Amino acid sequence: MTDSSSTGRSAGVSTAGMRRILPPDVVERGRAPFDPPPGLRGGGPVRPLDLLNGARAWLVTGFEEARTVLSDARFSADKLRHHDATSPRPPQAPVAEREDGAFVFMDPPEHTRLRRALTGQFTVRRMRQLEARVREIAVEHIEAMRAAGTRADLVPAFALPLPSLVICELLGVDYADRAEFQERTAVGLSASSTPQEQIAARAELHAFMRRLVSAKRSDPADDLLSGLVHDADPPLTDAQLVDMALLLLTAGHETTANMLGLGTFALLEHPGQLAALRAEPGLIDGAVEELLRFLSIIQLGVSRVATEPVTLGGVDLPAGATVVIATPEVNRDPRHWPDPDVLDVRRARTPHLAFGHGVHQCLGQQLARIELRIGLGELLSRLPGLRLAVPAGQVPVRDEMLVFGVRSLPVTW
Repeated sequence: MTDSSSTGRSAGVSTAGMRRILPPDVVERGRAPFDPPPGLRGGGPVRPLDLLNGARAWLVTGFEEARTVLSDARFSADKLRHHDATSPRPPQAPVAEREDGAFVFMDPPEHTRLRRALTGQFTVRRMRQLEARVREIAVEHIEAMRAAGTRADLVPAFALPLPSLVICELLGVDYADRAEFQERTAVGLSASSTPQEQIAARAELHAFMRRLVSAKRSDPADDLLSGLVHDADPPLTDAQLVDMALLLLTAGHETTANMLGLGTFALLEHPGQLAALRAEPGLIDGAVEELLRFLSIIQLGVSRVATEPVTLGGVDLPAGATVVIATPEVNRDPRHWPDPDVLDVRRARTPHLAFGHGVHQCLGQQLARIELRIGLGELLSRLPGLRLAVPAGQVPVRDEMLVFGVRSLPVTW
């Protein structure tokens, strides 16, 4: 999610800009790292949100209202054709035709064509192959931690490298290039990197992806990027392919890494739930869904613009209104879940919005679930004594980012 030759890199810039103009009480969680920020609570399912840039948006905290925004064509995701109040950039002249591949910021029919090309690459066969590889990677890293002693920081030792290597498998990154890819990814997406380091790393990742696309054109293999290069009809341009690869990287790496780290932290801080999961490993699928709902790490990164007057949750919104979906509170809507603030790995499966909804629902959700199910399952089975190595209050969280998580997670076993 990222602007260089196209709007691919603008996504990363825009989300960082959004964070700077949001009131602190709607993003900072303080001493309650697993609960929504206090500013999201109360006030009805749709209410005004005054931004620090002087603009007004509308905050959506109700489950049904959020589903409506994400599925109703009157709410646009296209930030080039409709000005989003959370954008740090001034309104731009509408574009007649888009040439980039950042389809998450497009509406149909442009969005439909690019998404369809990518959907065709997420085959059942490829997911099954990746499942075996996810387990190999997870076990490899857990055994490396055990060999090094009885203590580790779970974020760099496990949570970050697992999804990074899975993305390498998905895109067909050569083994010789994977160390460079992982290093650039870690710096570019790390909350601890300086802005200058992040900008440089992301520029290098963009160049890396250009080289990778070129390599797949001349020497295709059995991977997702080769499929996009050679199977799309009509063919995709290099700019579109680079943008799509970078979107997959950001969406597939940062979110899963943060869920692995934060999900482990949450289980360690809820010993009854952890014990239930250890006693009944078959609960893992439901536990993953419950952690996705309970933690909802995409804080306020999803916004839409009303293209005409709309009544939402009893509130009249004018054309041009920006609506911001507060996923952590949406997934705690008491109208939809009993005891929504309770983590319950035995909770009956109910739809949540951790992966979005409608035409923009996360394409890689099946793979994310595989990584979380296997990653958390292997951690709990291979490290039966796993526990925090520091008091919970000393675990540093990253609520200054739009994707919530932990900066580090010192553990012992």
